[in-house]
Amino acid sequence: MTPALIPPPLSLYVHLPWCVRKCPYCDFNSHAAKGALPFDDYVDALVRDLEHDLPLVWGRTVHSVFFGGGTPSLFPPEAIDRILQAASARLRFAPDAEITLEANPGTAEHGRFDGYRAAGVNRVSFGIQSFDDGCLQRLGRIHDSAEAEAAVRLAQDAGFDNLNLDLMYALPGQDLAMAERDLERAFALQPAHISHYQLTLEPNTVFFARPPQGIPDDDLSWDIQERCQALLADAGYGHYETSAYARPGRQCAHNLNYWRYGDYLGIGAGAHGKITLGAEQAILRRWKHKHPATWMAAAGGAGAIGGDDRIEPERRPFEYMLNALRLHEGFALADFEVRTGLSRDRIQPALALARERGWLEVSDTTVVPTVLGRRFANDVIGLFL
Repeated sequence: MTPALIPPPLSLYVHLPWCVRKCPYCDFNSHAAKGALPFDDYVDALVRDLEHDLPLVWGRTVHSVFFGGGTPSLFPPEAIDRILQAASARLRFAPDAEITLEANPGTAEHGRFDGYRAAGVNRVSFGIQSFDDGCLQRLGRIHDSAEAEAAVRLAQDAGFDNLNLDLMYALPGQDLAMAERDLERAFALQPAHISHYQLTLEPNTVFFARPPQGIPDDDLSWDIQERCQALLADAGYGHYETSAYARPGRQCAHNLNYWRYGDYLGIGAGAHGKITLGAEQAILRRWKHKHPATWMAAAGGAGAIGGDDRIEPERRPFEYMLNALRLHEGFALADFEVRTGLSRDRIQPALALARERGWLEVSDTTVVPTVLGRRFANDVIGLFL
């Protein structure tokens, strides 16, 4: 008997697309600000976009909200407040909903964090990337290390205790000692969460077209990764996902929902969403037009939609594993069934092969990646294509 698709927890993703300057490694939908930004018009368009998509999620509860970008901290607290007021008037918010705002230290101002907190934001994610001023310059960042530390303290002074710091490693000109110092300076700020990931040269970026000099080779990159993982563990940060480390109980609820193949409604220019349609027993992926002006002009109607894609059953095992196998905890086979609408029998051959190769531990109820499986994650996931 085929399991029924049961709608999983729901999140809301809000894309705020502008930044001060486009970083040369960034492949996100971000646009350098030119002149005064149309904050009010953009918020109006977000509300129209939300109202257009509401029929997809009638009656469901939002468990997390994430303001991503771009640089969301370019938006004043009043704009963030208006977005959250509009969303909570149209959707049921869980009482303990996690509400995250991404912030660039170069746009942090005294008083803004008080305003964000008053608006309902309860988690801030800082794009630090490095505490080395030379590395920051080579990455094209608009802040220096002193501004990064000051921004984190401003947020803490405003009452935020749930903070994430984004750090990258294998940076141009970086050696092992420099990567260690980045983490030591991060630890001194006592964040609840650290995202630590390797610089990659993504297509359609300046770095991809013109790679910078001095990027560590594979051996040095691996040494940095192993050493930093040990430092994070010693400092009390549990490694719960490929690039995510957290104090006990401080894992990012929004990202956990992604990795557990949860649902998320995406509003804003270039936003992506994934929604389980229980009545139709279907999974829909929807994305919006990327360019802010194009999206704003069409927001509130079908013209804002860049595309709709229904995920057919044969694609769901790969999609599920692409997310769930990022988690060190793995997943329950029962969750695979209710979130894909497929019997676990569909994936038994691939699971058996992965177990044979030492990549997965498989019981009657759970699947957990081994240390070797985490190292060869792409090969493991490829078995489910």
